[in-house]
Amino acid sequence: MLHELLLALLGYTGDLIIDEREHSKSLGVDAPISDEPTFKLAPDISFIQPSERDLIEKITTLGFYYRELDRFSVRSRNLSWIRSANASSLASDLSKPKAEKPSVYRRAIANGIVEILSVYRSAVLHIEQKLLSETVPILATVTQGLNKFFVLLPPLYELVLEIERDDIRGGQLLNLLHKRCHCGVPELQTCIQRLLWHAHQVLYNQLAAWMVYGILQDQHGEFFIRRPEDKDVEHGSSHRDISEKLARMSMDDTSLTDWHLGFHIYLDMLPEYIHMRVAESILFSGKAIRVLRNPSHAFRFQDIVYHQQVPRGSQKVQGFSGRFPFLKDPFADKELIGEELLPQSEADKIETMLLELKESSEFHRRSFECAIDSIRATAARHLWQLVVVRADLNGHLKALKDYFLLAKGDFFQCFLEESRQLMRLPPRQSTAEADLMVPFQLAAIKTISEEDKCFSRVSLRMPSFGMTVKSSQVDLPKTDGNAGTALSSASSEISLDGWDGIALEYSVDWPLQLFFTPDVLSKYCRVFQYLLRLKRTQMELEKSWASVMHQDHTDFAKHRNDHVKGSVSQQGRQRSRPMWRIREHMAFLIRNLQFYIQVDVIESQWNVLQAHIQDSNDFTGLVGVHQEYLSALISQSFLDIGSLSRILDSIMKLCLQFCWNIENQESSENTSELEHIIEEFNKKSNSLYTILRSSRLVGSQRAPFLRRFLMRLNFNSFFEATAKGVLNVVRPRPTLSVLNQQ
Repeated sequence: MLHELLLALLGYTGDLIIDEREHSKSLGVDAPISDEPTFKLAPDISFIQPSERDLIEKITTLGFYYRELDRFSVRSRNLSWIRSANASSLASDLSKPKAEKPSVYRRAIANGIVEILSVYRSAVLHIEQKLLSETVPILATVTQGLNKFFVLLPPLYELVLEIERDDIRGGQLLNLLHKRCHCGVPELQTCIQRLLWHAHQVLYNQLAAWMVYGILQDQHGEFFIRRPEDKDVEHGSSHRDISEKLARMSMDDTSLTDWHLGFHIYLDMLPEYIHMRVAESILFSGKAIRVLRNPSHAFRFQDIVYHQQVPRGSQKVQGFSGRFPFLKDPFADKELIGEELLPQSEADKIETMLLELKESSEFHRRSFECAIDSIRATAARHLWQLVVVRADLNGHLKALKDYFLLAKGDFFQCFLEESRQLMRLPPRQSTAEADLMVPFQLAAIKTISEEDKCFSRVSLRMPSFGMTVKSSQVDLPKTDGNAGTALSSASSEISLDGWDGIALEYSVDWPLQLFFTPDVLSKYCRVFQYLLRLKRTQMELEKSWASVMHQDHTDFAKHRNDHVKGSVSQQGRQRSRPMWRIREHMAFLIRNLQFYIQVDVIESQWNVLQAHIQDSNDFTGLVGVHQEYLSALISQSFLDIGSLSRILDSIMKLCLQFCWNIENQESSENTSELEHIIEEFNKKSNSLYTILRSSRLVGSQRAPFLRRFLMRLNFNSFFEATAKGVLNVVRPRPTLSVLNQQ
């Protein structure tokens, strides 16, 4: 009877102690899995007292818990899935029922449970030795020897039951164990912490693979960092299909896809005790290591050529105080470049930090976060060296400023002059881009020197009219039905300002695509379209004045001896004065807006960006600063203030219409149209002043920039006086003479 009891404690039932669930199955009754222990004393035993029966049944519950925990360990530690995965074509494997999905984290917990069960077995063995060697009360000795396991095994069984019933895996399992660690029983707390330690070993191994080598080691989808394709794995798609899909992509495409879209944080597997900020640092670090360890083939070749051209001792990059180690042998193996981008010593430091966390007996959140932040800083620093120093980020930023922000004013002035006659006509959808290439290339030949290596990266684009143009003016303007010029005879389906869709593209190589994302380049293009529209308006106002003045001087010289015709010419000048006055008002507003954007906004923000680049050595920080730079350009240029942006757009359109009308005056029919344009300009300019002085915008973060622009426009209070006159006086449709009020 003693050995029957001891065997029951190790999960083996017999005649004295039976398993009610297995007994029901033997009788043909399908008994469900019970949350309660099913080891009971046989009902036909009559020589045991009721008190002893209760005590024996209480003791044997430990045997039930032991057996169930042991079965869980055997199932979780079963590695037959490796063999079946490699030899899935065998008929014997096909005939087997589908096994449960394996879990590395469950296997780790099973290892911890095996440790606890081994202690339990040792305790049972010690009890057996004691009972055989001494004459002591059996039940009292067994109870005393196994007393601490009454505290450990039942909670462990509840834990295992919850894991299996809810199919808890990966980060969810870590989260469950971390919650169970918070209990008031020291022995149980120590036991759960040991299980959590085992599970954390898997986590640290995955972190080491990801943050040291850039490899996502997660066969069963249990890590909180995943590929988007991993969703297909859960639905039966094989890893072979995914690898073939990736193999069809070029190395550069794969690298960029990995950086922008290749990995994401899977919140369902992110433990609650790991903050989202820390998870994002882990995600960034792994992606950065992948980039540093896998440079593109084109970059490797360029780097070797660069080393052949750069003399030894001149590796210091202008504008940066730090030095970057270059290859000693320019003809060394290309694979060494990847090692140089992330030196082995740095990788060893990262691995050492993770190893220290792994060897710690307890999880300390503060230590974990500090280590992750340190690793992230290391990865960001080396990525900064790659993008900023090696890839010459500042040179490309300067090129974007030259072309997208119109810093090369001579080039765009020449381009607009060469294309002026072309832009007086509506663009043709089929040939608009090709038509623009001629003046674009002519302007480049006249103004761009051979030293400008970045011009070859710039290309002109004219989006088709059916596409959405990413600019401050989304909808193309409609042709005025009252237009009396030759332009009005063109197709009404195409806008007079269809050329507003002119865009630039900038070609960037690896690894600059990590910095200049499509979203960043689209913002540059949006600002470029706005600035080009502004410069075109300013040039048209100047050209119209020069053209009409030239014609006036020609007429004056021709008729200076003819007193009659001369007096007629003088009368014409008198009638035209209000028109030239309004042209000057237009030019004044456009010039000040252009000066404000180019000087107060672009140059000011460029200096701020350059200061940050000089002081920074962190890639993510630099990306954030550059995003702030672009946001400031858009915000301070009022492109994100709908009401203000629409008014400025309409003012520019009115200016262009005014220029085209006064240059094509051949009859008095244009007088009413000019009056209409002038009236609209007065309304829009006064509305602009009203918005700039709006009390609703006083508390806005844009208020200082609005005031700066307003100060340029209203330095002599003329705008204010005009706006008050328009707002306070109700008057009929004005004529040209009304404008003679200054």
